[in-house]
Amino acid sequence: MYRKQHIGLLSIEDFHVPFCGTLDPGNRWVLLAELIPWQEMEEAYAPQFSVNLGAPAKPVRLAFGSLYIKQRLGLTDEETVLQIQENAYMQFFLGFAGYSSKVPFDPSMMVHFRKRFSDHDLRRINEVVVQRGMEMLVEAAASQCHDDEDSNGDGSGSGDQLSLDALIKPADWPDGKNWGTLSIDASWAPADITYPTDLKLLNEARVSTEKVIDDLCKQSTGFGVHRPRYDRGKARACFLNVAKQKRPRWRRLKAAMRKQLSYLQRSLESIDALIAAGASLSALKEHWWQKLLACSELFRQQTILLHSKTRSIPDRLVSLVQRWVRPIVRGKARAAVEFGAKISVSVQNGFPLLHRISWNAYNEGNDLIAQAEKYKQDYDCYPERICADRIYINAKNRHFCARAGIRLSGKRLGRPPKDPEVSAAHRQQLLADQRRRNEVEGVFGTGKRKYSLKLIMARLAAGAEGSISMSFLVMCAEKILRLLRLLFVFLFAWLWGLFKLNSMDGGACNGPCPKWDDLPVTA
Repeated sequence: MYRKQHIGLLSIEDFHVPFCGTLDPGNRWVLLAELIPWQEMEEAYAPQFSVNLGAPAKPVRLAFGSLYIKQRLGLTDEETVLQIQENAYMQFFLGFAGYSSKVPFDPSMMVHFRKRFSDHDLRRINEVVVQRGMEMLVEAAASQCHDDEDSNGDGSGSGDQLSLDALIKPADWPDGKNWGTLSIDASWAPADITYPTDLKLLNEARVSTEKVIDDLCKQSTGFGVHRPRYDRGKARACFLNVAKQKRPRWRRLKAAMRKQLSYLQRSLESIDALIAAGASLSALKEHWWQKLLACSELFRQQTILLHSKTRSIPDRLVSLVQRWVRPIVRGKARAAVEFGAKISVSVQNGFPLLHRISWNAYNEGNDLIAQAEKYKQDYDCYPERICADRIYINAKNRHFCARAGIRLSGKRLGRPPKDPEVSAAHRQQLLADQRRRNEVEGVFGTGKRKYSLKLIMARLAAGAEGSISMSFLVMCAEKILRLLRLLFVFLFAWLWGLFKLNSMDGGACNGPCPKWDDLPVTA
């Protein structure tokens, strides 16, 4: 059951704070509460629950806000609940009527919160947040220009210096004319798994099947005759004798894998015999059901790899728990093979947006056209230029950009022009595009260093995808907050400089009023 909340009616003056006082309206959590589209989120969140059945669910503001706090501060589920319990600003951000020292919810509820916001939902919320943030920036810039006109009289001031044309499409832009810059690239969000080896996976599968056999044998005293007849301690010793070696020879490694495969085969045959004797797999938890299926698939794959000359197989398992994780060969200097989700990202005029998440390897060069079409859907025009890596500069993408009037960064085809000035201009333009493309690399660096993209701790596929999407949502929201604070600092510095000049001149300005460039700016 879900009960809709009256979102947006509570102000910071009405928020009850112990020991009197009110909240600071310039606090980041107060500003974020105005930026997040709570009403639109509740309209999509409420249909997930029954109207009159079950216990009342947690409000959407509490659920989404808790995920935002966790991702923004890089906390665990338990630490997120404690931070909310101790911070009045966070409680206002989450929609509380007043400060409360009680625990808001159990930390296990964070798992359910992650399930209720899919990757698609978070991408849509991110787009709405960027749109609302642009509107707030336009309003702030317009109010600043209005203050400048009231102070100067001639309308000349800092309005043109604080122009947001690089971020926001002007209202009088001609229809059909390209505008803006689109930077695209792909990266990788590593999953929280140990580095997989075939021998380690086979040993883990053997131990898991032994645990399943023990649980099945407990159902009846006569099932013990179906246990596999091998020494478990000896099987573990065979694994450790090779696993502890720094660089074991391939012959010894292959012999150890063959032994572990034989042990695993006996365990799987024993499980089949137990089922035929009347043992019920329904008594097992869902986790062991899924792990047993993964062990069977791992046995099939490793048998093929051991008896064939190939070392690759489709949909290769690298984890028995996170079965959706696949090895992705990227050829980087730090790690040639990476294990996690491959993400395709576009930076639209400074705002990073997640375009695609895939657990399988793919050619990111095929995403350029789809990202350009998405840009046109958002801004009603194609970008003026697309800054991308070499893998995106193929014949298909070149033809598309030529038809759409988009300048695609990269080396031009054909022979260089004979005019040295034209060649120098082309080189300068290429360097400028490459410098602009660095912003998408900065997005990856910021996300991995600050917003938990370096290691995805969620164990479920949906939770991992939601965590990745939430990282980009947090980055967009934080960028909007920085721009709003920057506008406030510029406005304060301009007013302070004007006050100092008036005080030095006796309250009157002799001659023309100073321009923005002539005033001291301090932050």
